[in-house]
Amino acid sequence: MNRMPVAERREQLIEAALAVASRDGIDAATVRAIAAEAGVSLGVVHYCFQDKDELLRAMAHAITTQNLANSLDGLPDGVPVDTVLETVIDALWDTIVSARGPQLLSYELTTSSLRHAELNQVAIDQYRGQWSAAEHVLELVEKTAHIGWTVPRAHIALAIVAVVDGYSLAWLVDGDTEAARRGLQGLGRYLTQLAVPVELAPDELDRHGLPAEPVALREQPSA
Repeated sequence: MNRMPVAERREQLIEAALAVASRDGIDAATVRAIAAEAGVSLGVVHYCFQDKDELLRAMAHAITTQNLANSLDGLPDGVPVDTVLETVIDALWDTIVSARGPQLLSYELTTSSLRHAELNQVAIDQYRGQWSAAEHVLELVEKTAHIGWTVPRAHIALAIVAVVDGYSLAWLVDGDTEAARRGLQGLGRYLTQLAVPVELAPDELDRHGLPAEPVALREQPSA
């Protein structure tokens, strides 16, 4: 076995765990199976991860990170908010469709953790990570399209995760890729209605994505 830094070894084991679980199901992702997939000893897995809970949380985080990274590739700059949202949503959906196994696995991770009290933190961290990722995307949309939102950013993030979850699960059941895409683009049109198209520097947006003070109340230049 080649020696490598612990961080790299963890990444290797997460990839192996995702491969096993995506291929054979979450119950098949035992420490022994993951070690065999990665070509390492059982001791290496136990050294890198304190317990299965930690490994499952790392797997959930990896799925969210992969979806987010691909969704933000080539984000257009200086274009209308509806175009930015359409681009992000299309990229996100293309990523999900290209990775059916990991998407199914994400739901297995949730239900498995909910069925086992000792793994409950997995589902909690999984959704916290997804909400945080959605907020990050919204921040980038704000800066790219120079907009704020009429409602708190955190509230929008919750809605985005819920809608994406719903369409993704329906697609796993019926396989209708384009119906799900159309539904998600409807989400984009809804988000466009929540946008406030104002010219603001990034540091003038508060933590909710709202203008620091209402634009209408700002002192207007004298004629």
